[in-house]
Amino acid sequence: MVAIRNLLRECGGIERTTRLRERGVTRAELDQAIAAKAIVQPQRGWIALTDADSLLVQAAKDHVVLSCVTQAKRLGLWVRETPKNVHVAPPGRGAKVRNKRLIVHWRSPPMLRSPFLLEDPIENVLNHLAECQPREDALVIWESALNKRMTDYSSLATLPLNGAARRLLEVCTPFSDSGLESLVCSRLSWLPCPISQQSFVLGHRVDVLIGQRLVLQIDGATHTGAQRTEDIKHDAELKLRGYEVIRVSYEQVMFRWEEVERQILGAIARGKHLAR
Repeated sequence: MVAIRNLLRECGGIERTTRLRERGVTRAELDQAIAAKAIVQPQRGWIALTDADSLLVQAAKDHVVLSCVTQAKRLGLWVRETPKNVHVAPPGRGAKVRNKRLIVHWRSPPMLRSPFLLEDPIENVLNHLAECQPREDALVIWESALNKRMTDYSSLATLPLNGAARRLLEVCTPFSDSGLESLVCSRLSWLPCPISQQSFVLGHRVDVLIGQRLVLQIDGATHTGAQRTEDIKHDAELKLRGYEVIRVSYEQVMFRWEEVERQILGAIARGKHLAR
């Protein structure tokens, strides 16, 4: 039983019965472990640990794969809000999904889905996101995936993406260190002056550089402590060297954007973004 549990843990806590059999586990051993409540059979064809990931177990029960914004959240990508309903996709053509509480993405994916997995590949996740989520939210998640190197532009460009995904690919970049940065740059993309992300200025990276001299620094929701102190020190150095620095908070970007935009436009109107 210990060997079966260890094997399941290597597989992420849940695995196809056929895969376990291929690795030498006998039907009798499985039945014995199930009877002893060392493991469970959440659905025919699947075996799981008693403490396996509940979303994966439910996906096995529902005959689906986790996808779209649900899977993006699980991957640690920057998702603005946790979805109220679980987003899934059918494992293959002809599959039936009876759980009415699920958001099911039926469109054919760019990547084939393995029958042994309960989580969609990142390429399919991004493809569904592009159509499902508001453009700004989808762009943030795409840039988060590129920044974390879960995929890259070249590999995505060769896939049969849907139209919305193709349009996002044309504008997204891998340079945003946070979702807030992606949001800000997306909202400022209409400005008639160059915008660069994560540029080195005076030996440190700045979040956003507008023109040649206007620096926008963006504090995350938990921006405190030593890092905060170091950032304030760098702000002072920038100002001494003639840069205009605007530092904004998570709350301002998310809930008071007009205030942020007004500051930026005011600085540009006064020529603060230009080298002198």
